[in-house]
Amino acid sequence: MIDQFASWLTFSALQLSAETHAGQALHFFIYDTIKILLLLTIMTHAMSLLRHYLPMEKMQTFLTSRNFYGFDYVIASLFGALTPFCSCSSIPLFIGFLQAKIPLGLTFTFLATSPLVNEIALVLFLTIFGWKITVMYAVAGMFVGIMSGMILSKMHLEKEIKTDLFEEKKKTCCCGCNKETKLTVLQKVSREARGITRRVAPYVVIGVGIGALIHGYVPEGYFENALTGGNLFSVPLAVLVAVPLYANASGVIPIVEALVAKGVVLGTALAFMMAVVGLSLPEALILKRVMSWKLLGAFFGIVTVGIILIGYLFNIVM
Repeated sequence: MIDQFASWLTFSALQLSAETHAGQALHFFIYDTIKILLLLTIMTHAMSLLRHYLPMEKMQTFLTSRNFYGFDYVIASLFGALTPFCSCSSIPLFIGFLQAKIPLGLTFTFLATSPLVNEIALVLFLTIFGWKITVMYAVAGMFVGIMSGMILSKMHLEKEIKTDLFEEKKKTCCCGCNKETKLTVLQKVSREARGITRRVAPYVVIGVGIGALIHGYVPEGYFENALTGGNLFSVPLAVLVAVPLYANASGVIPIVEALVAKGVVLGTALAFMMAVVGLSLPEALILKRVMSWKLLGAFFGIVTVGIILIGYLFNIVM
């Protein structure tokens, strides 16, 4: 329905051609802006409601239990793999986790894994590259997410989260009532969620706007020549040139297939894909609203190193 509305507004109401750069960019901008803001609104409401009723202390105790050390990151990574989102679309859930006070390392494990691995992308991967490479890629993507979360949890950067985003305006009650009705709970939850959405929305619009310009105006074959061959620096170069791009894994896989067909070695092509879906510039701009540059740099730096290592590993093994 969102795609139909974006198509109608862009190609019928505004009469832009789907073949033009402007038409492609505007359609992308309308579709992704509505989709992400809708997801953000739903998830902030859901997490506000969850935080109100769920004893978060018990959940945190379970997730950080010494008896399950490491397994909690696997759960967070599996959850990320089951959510078919691009990097920007996974941010509403990430914000919801922060809002619910889930440990920082686990939230970043989800954020890193969600765009890299999802069931739709894996089905496409299977049809193009076969089961062996598909399994290897899924494991590699989850590994990057799990290790990123674990490393960030050891860095103790919780103070770098902008907690003002989640602060509620407390009002004194003059009616003498201590009991909350279902209606007042829903009003409180909605007020908190709408406040978060309002603060994040401008960054979503800016981020998606940049992604739309790239989507509409950067030619698909722009990077093929730089990445062909077995250049030792092809993997970090692939990651570097991929960062400004913005797409989900399902959209990038056909490009990866084309790159491999044109002579780009598999590990380099996969590193390019992982960087496109996991390290996008629009994602960074949206995340900047909820964290400091220090934490944002740490997250992107750790994921970048992980992707480069995975790229080299695939080039050696395959």
